[in-house]
Amino acid sequence: MAELKAQDKDLIYALDIGTRSVVGVVGRPVGDRLKVLDVELAEHGKRAMMDGQIDDIRQVAGLARTVTERLEDRLGIRLERVCVAAAGRALRTQMGSFTLELSEEQSIDEEEISRLEAGAVSAAEEALQGDGEARRQMFLVGYTVAQYRLDNYPLNNLQYHTGRKVEADVVATFLPGEVVESLYAAMRAAGLQVASMTLEPIAAMNAAIPAELRLLNLALVDIGAGTTDIALCRDGSVVGYTMATVAGDEVTEAIMKAFLVDFKTAEEIKRALGESEELIRCRNILGQEERVAVPEVVQVIQEPAEKLAEAIAKQILSVNNTAPSAVFLAGGGSKLSGLRERVAEKLEMDEKRVAIAGNNFALSAFSDSLELERPEYATPLGIAVSAGLGLLNDSYVVLLNGQSAKLFRNGVLTLRDILLMNGYSYADMVGKTGKSLTLTVDGKRVVLRGEPAGPAVLQVNDEEATLSAVIHAGDRIHFIPAKAGEDAHRTLGELLGPGFYGKALVNNAQVPLDTPLDQGDVILTLRQTAPAAPPPAPPVQRDPVPSPAPQPAVRPAAPAAPQPGKRELRLFLNGEPLALPIRDNDAPYYLMDLLEYSGIDFEHLDRPVRLEVNGQERGFQYQIKEQDSVSIQLA
Repeated sequence: MAELKAQDKDLIYALDIGTRSVVGVVGRPVGDRLKVLDVELAEHGKRAMMDGQIDDIRQVAGLARTVTERLEDRLGIRLERVCVAAAGRALRTQMGSFTLELSEEQSIDEEEISRLEAGAVSAAEEALQGDGEARRQMFLVGYTVAQYRLDNYPLNNLQYHTGRKVEADVVATFLPGEVVESLYAAMRAAGLQVASMTLEPIAAMNAAIPAELRLLNLALVDIGAGTTDIALCRDGSVVGYTMATVAGDEVTEAIMKAFLVDFKTAEEIKRALGESEELIRCRNILGQEERVAVPEVVQVIQEPAEKLAEAIAKQILSVNNTAPSAVFLAGGGSKLSGLRERVAEKLEMDEKRVAIAGNNFALSAFSDSLELERPEYATPLGIAVSAGLGLLNDSYVVLLNGQSAKLFRNGVLTLRDILLMNGYSYADMVGKTGKSLTLTVDGKRVVLRGEPAGPAVLQVNDEEATLSAVIHAGDRIHFIPAKAGEDAHRTLGELLGPGFYGKALVNNAQVPLDTPLDQGDVILTLRQTAPAAPPPAPPVQRDPVPSPAPQPAVRPAAPAAPQPGKRELRLFLNGEPLALPIRDNDAPYYLMDLLEYSGIDFEHLDRPVRLEVNGQERGFQYQIKEQDSVSIQLA
């Protein structure tokens, strides 16, 4: 067998992992279109997917490997990097809000906006976590800012405005971790590295509805075997996506029940409906040869086809509020007899405004030898076109701690976006101060502060970076989450101190001094004067001892003089001079060492801390030098 050539960087390999089949597309960009070199399709031997979600990873990986090897053999190329898409069935959308209180009125820059949005996205994710349940890892697919507010005044853009309080409301969409991880696991098992991931409805739209048409309010409906994914656009961009759990399998199952055939035979009968034969030959589960009349099959599928049309119309209206200007039906299920007319009826649209997708594929993809205008090619072509033509900014590899990062969104990606997409939270980025211990001691409120958080490590290509840093193809991100500070803790004895003498009650009960104190404890003390030391015992009378010879008088030692030239590190913190003793072995001071001198209440930290040295923003691990001017302020 001839040796295979390596996959060059411009060669795009896309896999559509469907409920019924796996479709592979190989192509490369030529001008502003993708030239498709080859397409391969293979069907699952048995059900390995349930409603678009991978159930049997090994089986899916095996079929993906089969498709890959067939393409490799025909093209003479070793395919190693693959672009994939996740089904929309498990999408979870949630509103989240976050507020930053600034220490003083100041101009809002990108970093404040970045932290504000990250906090709102984390709040949305937190709202999705069920009470009392184990936390589920959620991957951010994308989010839209619904509203900014500056000092309670609504704005569309915060940058460069000046104020004290900024707020953001976002609508964020997530995929549960198991959906993403199962897709990555299947690709690893197939010997493939995931170069990009997007959503199936977005990919299908990129193939079926070119960008120049998206000024219109249009719907793309991708009808697969297990799910029906829907994306809507207007004013030039995708404005929403949803899905229906009714799809082609419901039609197939109705045929199975009516004619007592297995699933594979029912699929063949369904496909034969588009042909001109009046009778369809098949074998039922009893082994009997049958000829099924086409009108009889059409009658059987009336009910599931009606339910599918109703589900499509309902989901479109739930997102779009009204019927769109036009609807494109894609996927294998779109060819179901009479479905196009039913969808138009349910949406109260002219039938001419509901079309089968495929006519627009030629605007973004072409082939010298293959017929591409098939509606079932919408998703695989869309995945390849999205990556090859740069329609998604996730069509490149970014390494996060040595592994390919999971990327979903359109547009520019920042370090904050990538961390959120890979399951990290706002607390992982900025840290969380340990809980305070609040007590009442002799009627006075006493607050014992928790330890400040250990800072996160944020590096891009070995250089310290901020959350708003834009990430590019091939960047290497090194991230260590911030370490939460320890909660404040004291025993009764530690609280009262070694010099305490008397009685102490905790919540009206006398307890040992080594009792740990809890939040809200009330301590009452009755201090007493320590008893005087007993008088010294009278000297014991002994036989006289001869006096020693007189010695010269010894003067008491003089108190030690201050050490001359004691070294200190002198600097300015928030405009005030600060002197720190030189550490043993001249160990350096870092920016994080100055947090305790800043006067910031880390227990009630509700917004990020801005760190600057000599007017330049720095990270927690920046080394402090003599005469540095340090600013540690709430952002």
